[in-house]
Amino acid sequence: MRGMIVSGADRRGTEREACDVVVIGSGAAGAVVAAELAEAGQDVVILEEGPHVAPERYARMRPSQTMRHMWRDAGLTFAVGLGDTPMINVMMGRCYGGSSVLTGGVCFRIPGSVLRDWRERLGLGELTDAQMEPCFEAVERALNVQVVPAEMRSKSTLLFLDGAQKLGIETKPLRRNTRDCDGCGRCNFGCPHGKKLSVDVTYLPRALAAGARVYTDCKVERITTKHGRASGVRAHFAGAEGGRPFAALEIQARRVVLAAGAYASPLLLMKSGLESSQVGRNLTLHPAFRVMARFDEPVRGWQGALQSAYSDALERDRITLVGMFVPPGVLAATLPGVGPEHARRAASIPHLSVFGGMLHDSAGGRVHQRFGQPYMTYRLGAADAAAIPQLMRTMAEIYFAAGAREVFLPVLGLGGLGPDSLRSVDLEHIPKRQLECSSQHPLGTCRMGTSPESSVVDPDGQVWELPELYIADGSIVPSSLGVNPQLSIMSLATRVAWKLRERPFVS
Repeated sequence: MRGMIVSGADRRGTEREACDVVVIGSGAAGAVVAAELAEAGQDVVILEEGPHVAPERYARMRPSQTMRHMWRDAGLTFAVGLGDTPMINVMMGRCYGGSSVLTGGVCFRIPGSVLRDWRERLGLGELTDAQMEPCFEAVERALNVQVVPAEMRSKSTLLFLDGAQKLGIETKPLRRNTRDCDGCGRCNFGCPHGKKLSVDVTYLPRALAAGARVYTDCKVERITTKHGRASGVRAHFAGAEGGRPFAALEIQARRVVLAAGAYASPLLLMKSGLESSQVGRNLTLHPAFRVMARFDEPVRGWQGALQSAYSDALERDRITLVGMFVPPGVLAATLPGVGPEHARRAASIPHLSVFGGMLHDSAGGRVHQRFGQPYMTYRLGAADAAAIPQLMRTMAEIYFAAGAREVFLPVLGLGGLGPDSLRSVDLEHIPKRQLECSSQHPLGTCRMGTSPESSVVDPDGQVWELPELYIADGSIVPSSLGVNPQLSIMSLATRVAWKLRERPFVS
């Protein structure tokens, strides 16, 4: 039996379904769980809040259209900074395939040092390198994870790597889930050439082929219970473009798997009446800061792989440097200046190089629900805040070693800096509220642990409070990873799914 994709925008009235497993969310985690369980013979229904945007459609979209149709809040979700903390733009997918469709494709395994910390500090003894190895390998095969060839590096990246080499800072190639990438630099807006193997073209087709049904434009309102266990969901279908709801959906299921992400999953638990004190807490974001540099020579940084190299040389200082670039139209909107000054800056885009740095942060954030409205707050830890000046200074010095004329630090209101003016800026005392900061890596808000006092789910992903309710997304990651989390999330989801394949349903 082949599955189907049903658009909620076309539904009317109230519909009812019954299945073995209902999976809430079709992104990196939900797609993995759905495919693994459907292929094991279980009857699976997948619910996705966002629309189904087929690859041939998003291939034709401009970046601004992708943001409007496929990103949550059109890419304008923010974590409110508390104290001396910047507002952090947290970008999350809201579409069939979730954020997997909208990442740069970077794939890191969970670092061994992080797994060791989880075992030693948190008591998660099963999370060893050996235990996780089959999970890593399964995802890497499914996504064709491979090292980005050196010849795919953009000139923007090559210039940064040249400066790093001159300063003795080691760099390494990234791995990504691509096949025959042609380096168009559009990864974060849906690959227009079908070269990025996101879950909408890998795991979800597997789930459909095994008989899973997918409902898009479908927002879950509540997880239902019966006889002391999770028994399904109540949801509604949204009209086209997220308009007013036109229809309801009720699903009876023997098991519920929540995979809506570190922002939406805790909100749904709150709305469903779960009382754990840990729900929504322990949010980590990998706060990220972009540094740009202008060179005399043309760079044309959009020509080549969007992300191809990184450096973990500063990991002891909580810093990872990761290559990146964005389409020129998006980049222009972020440049400093107003009117003619901004136009002059935008004209220099062919001469700009861009690289990013992110923090291996502590759990400084929280997801809230107040008066029916969701929001996030985040407070920088002292060690995280202290690392930011070093991040900015190191990246600027790398660019000057590579021959840059001026650099642009992520400080609002600060123009371009030359080597002399950089030395005159007191980076340590710039208010953190004045920084431009972003994140695509929310984690930890329903974290895994060994007791309900300190965690939301047990080591197998089951919610402590409610049998037959499992969570398998980035919200269960016990702490910040320090690296891009796509492969880590999918590997943990694989582990949860494999355990569920063998676990009898509670009657």
